[in-house]
Amino acid sequence: MEHRPRTPDVHVLPLPRRASAPPVLQVHGVVEHGDERGRTLGFPTANVAVPEHGLRDGVWAGTVRLGPDGPERVAAVSVGHRPTYYGKDGARLLEAHLLDFSGDLYGRQVVVSLHVRLRPQRRFSGSADLVEQLRRDVADTRAWAAQDLLPG
Repeated sequence: MEHRPRTPDVHVLPLPRRASAPPVLQVHGVVEHGDERGRTLGFPTANVAVPEHGLRDGVWAGTVRLGPDGPERVAAVSVGHRPTYYGKDGARLLEAHLLDFSGDLYGRQVVVSLHVRLRPQRRFSGSADLVEQLRRDVADTRAWAAQDLLPG
């Protein structure tokens, strides 16, 4: 049985770092346990529920603030139903892979900001193909962060 996390708050805010970019979407929520597939693939994620509206599915370059006043970390963020493993039947989830981070975030309040949509969600033929794409997503996220002078 698949765990269905709580629904967080969603806010649309003006982009603080790049005037030419579209508005930032922010999700405020609590990190919850998932199926730990990201950890198994080498890309552990902070899982936060998302509503069925308001966020466009895809992979995003973004940031995660740990708590209301905590540090901000660069993250590659996936929003969607995880089609490689669940097709369209999986619970819609936000999964944030915080770059260069190790630690336990379960139960912590986070603020996830989606800055730049890197690509749409898609189904891969298997885990190896997905991992190859995740490496590119992380590289693209690092390039975005370097452009905006963010650590990560």
